[in-house]
Amino acid sequence: MTRRHCLNLATAGLAGSMLQACGGGNSGAGNVAALPSDTTVCEAVRWCREAIQATLSRSGSSTTAVSVALLADDRVVWQEAFGHADRERGVLAAPEMRVNVGSVSKMFATLVIMILRDRGKLALEQPVVELLPSFRMRSPGFTRITVRHLLSHASGMPGTNYRNAFAFVPIADYAQDTMQALSQSHLKHEPGELAVYCNDGFTLLEPLVRELTGKDFTDFVQEEIFDPLGMRLTGYPVAHLPHLPEGTFVHPYYEGKRRPQEMMPGYATGGAFSTPGDMMKLARLFLDRGTFQGRRIVSAEAIRLMGEDQSAHVRISNPAASSMTWGLGWDDVRQQGVAAGGLQGWQKGGDTCFFSSRFFVLPEPRLAMMISGNGFDYGALALAEGVLLRAARERRAIASLPPAIVSTVPPLASSTADISKLAGIYASESGPLKIVAARDGSLTLSLWSAAGHWESVQGIGELRERSDGSWWSDGNAVACIRFQTVGGHSYLMSRVLSGNRLYWNGTVLGERLPPLEASLPEAWRARVGSRWVCTNESPQSMVKLLGPTTGTIGELAELAGYVLWNNKQLLRVLDDFTAGMTIKVPGFAGRDLVELRMATVQDPTDFRRLSEELREGSFVFQPEPNAQGRPPSS
Repeated sequence: MTRRHCLNLATAGLAGSMLQACGGGNSGAGNVAALPSDTTVCEAVRWCREAIQATLSRSGSSTTAVSVALLADDRVVWQEAFGHADRERGVLAAPEMRVNVGSVSKMFATLVIMILRDRGKLALEQPVVELLPSFRMRSPGFTRITVRHLLSHASGMPGTNYRNAFAFVPIADYAQDTMQALSQSHLKHEPGELAVYCNDGFTLLEPLVRELTGKDFTDFVQEEIFDPLGMRLTGYPVAHLPHLPEGTFVHPYYEGKRRPQEMMPGYATGGAFSTPGDMMKLARLFLDRGTFQGRRIVSAEAIRLMGEDQSAHVRISNPAASSMTWGLGWDDVRQQGVAAGGLQGWQKGGDTCFFSSRFFVLPEPRLAMMISGNGFDYGALALAEGVLLRAARERRAIASLPPAIVSTVPPLASSTADISKLAGIYASESGPLKIVAARDGSLTLSLWSAAGHWESVQGIGELRERSDGSWWSDGNAVACIRFQTVGGHSYLMSRVLSGNRLYWNGTVLGERLPPLEASLPEAWRARVGSRWVCTNESPQSMVKLLGPTTGTIGELAELAGYVLWNNKQLLRVLDDFTAGMTIKVPGFAGRDLVELRMATVQDPTDFRRLSEELREGSFVFQPEPNAQGRPPSS
């Protein structure tokens, strides 16, 4: 996430020109579901059709299929699919074909918890350990994690259990594996201290539901949500069910080649498949405040609570909070794109290895939308914002479309303060960033690459402080950086103009780490340069496609004393056998942190010798055979 956000500094705004140019005319429809005509959204539909078709026809696009549905009041007024679900066999995408909705699945998990709350089975402020006694972590503060913390990303859990998280076949017991990994993990921050996107908090809901109901999570969702809403095309890739039949789902593509059905074993956090049309039934549940076709599914109070901004429940505020206001389950309860038109919007995004989706509900104009594609380059968010704003205008919920922001680089600041304190290494979950201060008062920004060297951000030159307090480079009026200290933590942030130029998107990129007085202890110094290969990934996981899970132990010359794991995360040495998490970054750049645990075991290639074994979460690594810098055996 952080590396992608940094690269956006150079490319921000480029998609906006294409989206703004689309409008009027019809270059040919996709595959449309049989629906009654509705003349109140014609312009919105025309605009979106042209934008999608322009993307799919673009040379080099990784997306082969896009599916969309739009709801107005209680009717699906537009449902259409574009492109190919199976390009090799010439199978066109169709509205009834399933797509992976990724983290949009969190909406089902949140609703399940709110249903149990309505029935008196739990309270939002109740400690999880009271409801799930088998839950354990190494930090004593885990006993203070509440249900609200799980649903609002404020638990302090490390982030995501990636072992066996992606597959092409059903993999059982992922949630139990996550529980085991958590039992060996520390908290990265105290519960309720800040909000950092956390998948494991939702995965924990699976054993929690079983503890409280005696039913599997997927069965409970089926009985309490899918069946009552008539969501017959929505489900989970559970182990006892066969694969979806060919022709009923959109194939993922990787490196231009068709792949089998993608199956996510983390059901509560990202495992559901559905269609945009089916998801409009869920949207009606939100619009009708917990009822569907006259039947009460969840309380109106539960729907209201889900739509509340949760920032008041954390102690360290997000300096970029205006760009993302989490609810319970929702990514945004004041989504900026529709807010530019004066509308309140609830939004949840969902990305898997291959699919990208956006689910919107606008309570006041009673509009909702779902858009999904098997790629990440079709502009899902900007398309959804554009359609909903145009539909709201045509339904006279707003008088006009919000104007595009015209941005210019502000003038230079009148006086320059000491900038040396801004220089340094800023850590994140996806790689260090380096700020260098020059004598002329300018700053430069670099990223540490996966190949192990610093790379400048293309399109971003020398940054100078401007009159607005941010740092801009000449000629780039759509992106800047700024610095802010919150709760004793020094953060580097970016501000990037949205693709449709309707709002500024703020993101915390990383936290400045202080230099350490001591160098790496000898035990860790001996491991620098070592390479490791995972030995316990399931042969049925996606590893067979992407290659073995590997890691390297290194050190960053500019910040000696920290362990650099896999050219990504900087860890603090706790003892000769443990390196722990270092940063507290709200939002996304502090998600999915790791800690390393070393152990002495029998060498798997020679049982007469001892060698080291590395554990990261539930992953087990052995030294790579014949690797340079391999830790010595004894």
